[in-house]
Order: sequence, then C-alpha cells, then structure tokens
Amino acid sequence: MTKTKASTEEWLDELRLEKSDMRDGAHLARIGVALDAIDAAERELVAAVAAAHAAGDSWAAIGAVLGTSRQAAHRRFAALIDTQR
Repeated sequence: MTKTKASTEEWLDELRLEKSDMRDGAHLARIGVALDAIDAAERELVAAVAAAHAAGDSWAAIGAVLGTSRQAAHRRFAALIDTQR
C-alpha cells in the first residue's frame, strides 16, 4: 500500500459525514482500485528486475529495458532486491 493511500484511508476513517454529504462512491472506489493496481505492478516490476538480475542480466541491460541508465536502474532497484533475499 502506498503511503499516500494509507494516509488517505486514515483521513477517510476520521471523517464525520452527514447523510446529506453522501454520494455514490463509485468514482472514489475506482481510484482505490487504480492505486491497488499500481502497487501490484510496482511489486511485479521489482520481482521481474530481481529475477533478471539473479539470472545474470546486467544493470546496463535492465536499464535499457527500463529506458534509463544502468546507474539509475541500480540506484532504484538494488536495495529493493536485497531486501527480498
């Protein structure tokens, strides 16, 4: 769960709404679903990078697929990969 989503959920839990404030929450629910999808995609991306690196793919190759430099790829993912081990 993203920090933003967690703080938003805390804020929503603290709201004291009157019946006249109630609306159809479908649009807000859709935002929540999208945030969950982003979280899942981020976890999958980290897992995919970890698998590629463990299989011997270089940071340069991983960076190329990500559209970034090897240094940027390493900076973004190396610590995350180490925490998965």
